[in-house]
Amino acid sequence: MNLSSCCSSEEVPTSPEQGSDDEVARLAWAIAHPARVRLLRILLSRKSCICGELVEMMPLAQSTVSQHLKILKQAGLVQGEIDGPKICYCVNQTGLARLKALVAAL
Repeated sequence: MNLSSCCSSEEVPTSPEQGSDDEVARLAWAIAHPARVRLLRILLSRKSCICGELVEMMPLAQSTVSQHLKILKQAGLVQGEIDGPKICYCVNQTGLARLKALVAAL
């Protein structure tokens, strides 16, 4: 899987002044579960990852891992690209920078 096509970041404002309380709460909720934090850590340690590999690294069912990835993706912290029957996931660096800026501004 081509890393550049999967992991090209969307433009997300990183200035904490532009963040609303709702945005901070939405992003905080996305990482409020230990499994989602673990998934982020795994993805940060790799350039890309296929969902099946993530499932093997987690003590959870495939459907549960997929649900956690969906939440992280909806929050803009993870992005994925469909490659046939598989999905390549990676961290959205812009989304992660946004989260860091908002938390630092608290």
